[in-house]
Amino acid sequence: MTLNEVAEILNAEVIVGQDQMEMDVTTAFGADLMSDVLAFAKPGSMLLTGLTNSQVVRTADILDIAAIILVRGKKPAAETTQMAEELGIPILSTKLILFETAGRLYENGIRGCIEKVDSHSDRQ
Repeated sequence: MTLNEVAEILNAEVIVGQDQMEMDVTTAFGADLMSDVLAFAKPGSMLLTGLTNSQVVRTADILDIAAIILVRGKKPAAETTQMAEELGIPILSTKLILFETAGRLYENGIRGCIEKVDSHSDRQ
């Protein structure tokens, strides 16, 4: 599915990355704790979050996240938007809550980048 299709499904506003809306995406990860994102998210996934600070963009850049989807109608600060533009990371904003956002994406074929945490893992 493309980011254009994601935006349509979520009735999302494109904040950054209008020129990247034909990018294909297949997986997502939802979290507000960037330590969880660093531990479990996979490159090429969309990041679903309610956080709007520049740390979200830094984390997305480190992990090669395809796009950031802000939930609950959140809008990024100017410095966050500028950083995302400079790094080429699309940001979309939806008024849906995280649970509904994930559910709609799943219903339309997007899967989690990780299904469950290995019970023998030291990550908790």
